[in-house]
Amino acid sequence: MNYNDAEGYDFGSGNTNIDPAVLREGCKVTSIETHGVSFWAKAGRIDVLLSDGTPQSFFIKVLSKEIGMNMTKGEFHSMSAIHGVIPEFVLKPIACGTYEDIPDTHFFLCEFREMTEDMPDPDEFASRLSTMHQKSVSPTRKFGFHIATYAGNLPQYVEWEDSWEKFFAKSMRQALDLEMSVKGNSTELEVLSQALFEKVIPRLLRPLESDGRTVKPSLIHGDLWFGDEYVAAYNKFAQISAPEEDFEGRLDLYRLVLDVMRDLVQRYG
Repeated sequence: MNYNDAEGYDFGSGNTNIDPAVLREGCKVTSIETHGVSFWAKAGRIDVLLSDGTPQSFFIKVLSKEIGMNMTKGEFHSMSAIHGVIPEFVLKPIACGTYEDIPDTHFFLCEFREMTEDMPDPDEFASRLSTMHQKSVSPTRKFGFHIATYAGNLPQYVEWEDSWEKFFAKSMRQALDLEMSVKGNSTELEVLSQALFEKVIPRLLRPLESDGRTVKPSLIHGDLWFGDEYVAAYNKFAQISAPEEDFEGRLDLYRLVLDVMRDLVQRYG
């Protein structure tokens, strides 16, 4: 990544220089240190004194090339959308942009919080998650998002769709196409995929939008753990959609991995 080779802007070693595009005028940088681990970015903590002398800390990710620019934009806009609905659920995003002094280098900046490895209280977490789902409103009343978002460094499907079934199927298709482009074709995966798209997805998702039922487009968080305790807690705050008997199957579909695909095809294909 070209940022690492930029003289004068490294993280650590007592450096307090940061590209002028990152912080607003009046911030005096007191420390810049590497913080956390990212496969795709250089991540760090910036400590500053504001113009009135108040200390404040920021978290920064720095990425390069066009994909880096798109990833920083996606993270900023998606986090801003969530923060606008339930600010206590995510860090406050501050900015994203491109360095002035280093070509093709881009950043995402948000407030800094110390992280712990403790698991959150299931009820408190589920309450906030359900609030995000219930209060968020799609600007088009459709499923999708206005800018590309990423899972790691892979783009997710975000085109606007009227139907949850169509949106999920296209999302799954894009994810599988990306996997096959990296790992190559697999006869087993092709057979399972055909059954998945032709039988399993319609069987599990179409009833949600049949017989007068509808699915409300909502913001979703793409990096959550599906622990049973948390699913049970969530169901205290959000009613299980009909048909209720398909609930476990829909969960399996949403957390899809190859062995679950086999199981789904056997059960519903």
